[in-house]
Amino acid sequence: MKPETLLVIDLEATCWGDQRTPDGEPQSIENMEIIELGCALATREGQVLDSQSFLVRPTRYPVLSGFCAELTSITQAMVVEAPDFPRAIQLLNEWLGSPSEDFLWCSWGNYDRLHLLAQSQLDDARPLLLNYPHLNLKRLWRRTTGQKKKTGLSSALAFHDLTFEGNHHRGLDDARNIVRLLPFMDWSLESELLTPPEISE
Repeated sequence: MKPETLLVIDLEATCWGDQRTPDGEPQSIENMEIIELGCALATREGQVLDSQSFLVRPTRYPVLSGFCAELTSITQAMVVEAPDFPRAIQLLNEWLGSPSEDFLWCSWGNYDRLHLLAQSQLDDARPLLLNYPHLNLKRLWRRTTGQKKKTGLSSALAFHDLTFEGNHHRGLDDARNIVRLLPFMDWSLESELLTPPEISE
């Protein structure tokens, strides 16, 4: 893997229209389960080198809500055929291979990092990427552009006269669209915005 390569990741998770689980608990990263790991390996210049969607079968609430299926375009049939979270992480690790020492992974905001960490601890999974620094691209983009409001992905694309390509709230499409924003980032700010690795051992 080339040193300039980074991984952009976007997660989709179980969710409900009233923001409560079937048991009546408020939805949170402790009870929402990842159902897709959308991944795009890219350069800082915005070139996609490889991309992959890893679907995940939820086990705590195995039946997707209609709201979730409509929002993400991920169907019940798709997750039924998918591996559980630990196996999906194994597949992700195999796909990622052995990153270089200066590898980093990114997401639009901090939610994806926190959810991945929480579910990995809960399900005893060990994503390799947690051994590397994380960069919050939304924060970097805001620092670069000076924008304080409307910092959702679609709004950020529109700021640069770009339109969303694919299905919004589908992990792989979101990740690939995030890559399209990389050329507009001020990468001189990268080092001061990195979050240290979350060692997954």
